[in-house]
Formats: sequence, structure tokens, C-alpha cells
Amino acid sequence: MAATLEKPAAPITAGDEAHEPDDPIVRVYVWQVPVRLVHWTIFFALIVLSFTGYYLHNPFFVVRGQQAYTLATMRFIHEVTAFVFTAAFVVRIYWFFAGNLYARWKAFIPVTRGQRRGVGAMLKYYLFLRWVAPDEVGHNPLAASVYLLIYALFLVQILTGFALYEWVLGTEPLRRMFGWLPRLINIQYLRETHFFLMFIFFAFTIHHVYSALLVSIEAANGLMGSIFSGHKFVRRSTLQKERSGE
Repeated sequence: MAATLEKPAAPITAGDEAHEPDDPIVRVYVWQVPVRLVHWTIFFALIVLSFTGYYLHNPFFVVRGQQAYTLATMRFIHEVTAFVFTAAFVVRIYWFFAGNLYARWKAFIPVTRGQRRGVGAMLKYYLFLRWVAPDEVGHNPLAASVYLLIYALFLVQILTGFALYEWVLGTEPLRRMFGWLPRLINIQYLRETHFFLMFIFFAFTIHHVYSALLVSIEAANGLMGSIFSGHKFVRRSTLQKERSGE
């Protein structure tokens, strides 16, 4: 009789969760509709803004002809998309206060003991000091802290963008709202900051997609699908622990 080969178990390191057999996996509604809409609006807006913004910085193709207004068209698309991006940003800021447990601002600042433990656990996972990604219902605390920083950079991008827009247009109410910024900081520094942040968002997007795929596959919790459906699959004990703030 042929011997049956068994797959060796992965080593368990300190900090890896050991789940009880009677700890079932439950389906949880995590990401509300506004969160998902804002996520995808910002994602596609960043693509359009980056393409058109880089073209405004360095026109890499020229359309010839009597009716060719490529640069003006790119600027128009950039400006309209900037308003869409700003509207999505404002909605998300509002949802920091109106959303559910996983969308509120408290979920993005590691103030509780459980959140601080989550930051350390996720760092260990990224540094290969633990085999299993920590179970989280919403954002893991490390990612949430980074997202908060990214939203702060979004605000800087919006302010510098509208300051540049006001510098070109020079009309009210833009002058009253954003005209103070070029008087405070040289317009060239504002332009360079606005351009440099685009590459920061490039790097963040690459890591964001990579880490979301990694955790979704390893944790098998439906993380990637949740940004479409809003639902994740987590163990009941994890859900109870997170809701209790432990």
C-alpha cells in the first residue's frame, strides 16, 4: 500500500493566532457604499490626474492640425477631474464622522491597546517575524495609520492644486480661498510639491495593491472582493474582540 504524504505544517511563531475548532467564520458587512464609491472615485481620479498632470509638465505627444488644442484639452480634463477628486475627498472626511465602526476616524488612529498590538503584529508580519497575518475586521491598524497620512497628503495636493489654479485664473472666490498660499510659499515650490506628490501616490498605490492581494490570499478573508461587495469573512472571536476594543 502506498504511503500517504502529508503536507508539513507551517511553523507557528509567537503571536500567531491559534483558533478553536468551534470558532466559526462569519460574513460581516464592513465597507459601506460611500466608502467604496469614494475609494474607486479617488483611484480613477488619480489615474486621470497623473496622466494629464504629467502631460502638462512634459507634453510627450503633439497633435497637429488647425483644430488641435491638446494642451488646453488636457488642462480642462485635469481641472474637471480635480473637482471630482476634491468632492470625493470631502465625502470621505464627512464619513470619518458619519460612517460605521470601520470608517470612523477612531479606526485610523491607534489609540487603544488592541490597535497598538495590531500595529506591532502587522510590522512583524511584513518583516517575516511571524507567519500569519493578524486577523482584522476593518483596516489593520498599521495600514489605517498610513491611510490617514495619505489623506493628509491628499489635502496638501488639493491645496497646492487650487493655489496653482488660482494663480492662472486669478478670479473670485478662488483668490479669497487659495490666494494666501502663493503669498506664503513661492509658486514654484508649490508646483514642485504638487508634482512630487504624484510619485508618492504612485508608490503608495503599488504597495497598496500588493499588500491587499497578499493579505487577501493568505488570510482568505475576501479582502479584495470586499471593496466591491462590502463584505469580509472573519472568525467570530475576531469580530467580538474588535468590537469590544480589546
